[in-house]
Amino acid sequence: MTVYGRTFLAGAASALMLLAAFGFQYLGGLAPCPMCLWQRWPHAAAAVLAVLAVTAFWRMHRTLAGLGAVAMLVSAALGFYHAGVEQGWWRGLSGCVAPDPSALSADALLTQILETDIVRCDEIPWSFLGLSMAAWNAVVSLGIAVVWIWSALSTLPAAGTGGAEPQQGK
Repeated sequence: MTVYGRTFLAGAASALMLLAAFGFQYLGGLAPCPMCLWQRWPHAAAAVLAVLAVTAFWRMHRTLAGLGAVAMLVSAALGFYHAGVEQGWWRGLSGCVAPDPSALSADALLTQILETDIVRCDEIPWSFLGLSMAAWNAVVSLGIAVVWIWSALSTLPAAGTGGAEPQQGK
């Protein structure tokens, strides 16, 4: 696979992750929590970076591929953090999880409940093979990051080779 093919693959994978997220939201009826929405932004950035890297800004391919890898590592970190909140390994953001009822008066509890988003970050709305969507995002994002890194470390094809990469040892 050429360096451009790897870059296209990484960008297409991020675009497919976004399409899957929107499919779960609009076709499956699973409303995203705030942390779910955060995880979408790095995929959108990576898809745009891939388009730029294989078209108009191909001379900046390594830089763009490096940024794509960083975007996917951020997505993986957000997914891992979110999965940890879902599993109760650590507490999430105050507006994203259920309040601790023992620390509040009845009036304060009611106020906090009414001001909290309906979709909570500490609940698992869907899972497959024991992993939530956030955990799957972390796993897939790490895989996409590897492809971005592979692409960033690859040599660009020489001019006039028709896109074929130079042969090693010849």
